[in-house]
Amino acid sequence: MSHLGSAYTIKGLTLQNRIVMPPMCQYSAEAKVGSPNDWHFVHYVSRAVGGTGLIIMEMTDIDPYGGISDHDLGLWSDEQIPAFARLISEVQKYGTKIGVQIAHSGRKAEVPVAPSAIPLSPEHETPRALTTEEVKDLVKKFKESARRAVEAGMDTLQIHAAHGYLIHQFHSPSINERDDEYGRDLARFGLEVIEAFRSVMPEDMPLIMRISAIEYMEGGYDLEYSIDLARRYQEAGVDMFDVSSGGEAPLGNRKPGNYPGYQVPFAKAFKEALNVPVIAVGMLDDPALAEETIAKGEADLIAVGRSMLRDPYWAFHALKTLEEDAKPPMPYRLGY
Repeated sequence: MSHLGSAYTIKGLTLQNRIVMPPMCQYSAEAKVGSPNDWHFVHYVSRAVGGTGLIIMEMTDIDPYGGISDHDLGLWSDEQIPAFARLISEVQKYGTKIGVQIAHSGRKAEVPVAPSAIPLSPEHETPRALTTEEVKDLVKKFKESARRAVEAGMDTLQIHAAHGYLIHQFHSPSINERDDEYGRDLARFGLEVIEAFRSVMPEDMPLIMRISAIEYMEGGYDLEYSIDLARRYQEAGVDMFDVSSGGEAPLGNRKPGNYPGYQVPFAKAFKEALNVPVIAVGMLDDPALAEETIAKGEADLIAVGRSMLRDPYWAFHALKTLEEDAKPPMPYRLGY
């Protein structure tokens, strides 16, 4: 068996292989409704049929005004639980596990709010700085969204603390200029969200956090800073990091790579420094590269995004390329 095709267990979650479909916004929910519809059902279930080990559903908002569009998914109401439960149940029928990325867009939202009144760029609207009480209320909203995700039947949850969204904004020294407790300790907001999640999650359910390992904005933080930050998040209850980079603001002098595997060294650095399981991302759609990354111990799971948009059955095709005996659902086996 290939390394990519081998099973993987973290806490009470066992995956049939090391392949992850990462969160990718579909912008397909009914405006301000937030519930998954037939598009989401077909989109996610087809990737489960295609053999993916873990699906992490797209960024899902804690507040109807906290998304980057009116058409984001949401978990701000108990009324949204049944539609999620229907989709989750069907995905799980094919042996695939499923989680959801829960977030608030902060200064990237259609109604922009942020730790401080600093715009994303000169072309963007200046966000309103949140009051201390509003920050505390957002922690409660994160908690309630996590509770709804658990009630809907999710196998794992992911906190979005990357790509310039709200938690990233709080822990970024270049974006957070507050003078209250959420400015004196830049990790505090993220730590409180983690603690809120853990309070409503089963003990054996793993908690994943997506984090930007470095910032590309002028004066942005570096890998040493993010690892120190992640160490605190790990101590608070994060079980696995989904390691990405950037997304916080327009680029400065430091530029992201644009070649296969360019973000793997970030994941490897997290894994080695923290002794923590990691998901590697970033142009890993070549099965041989994905296999090598797992085989060398640089990451525990591999996330494949754009290629999985193009091919719902990427997992089966990748394992077949690695000469593994892929086992699609019975109606499709004649094709393999």
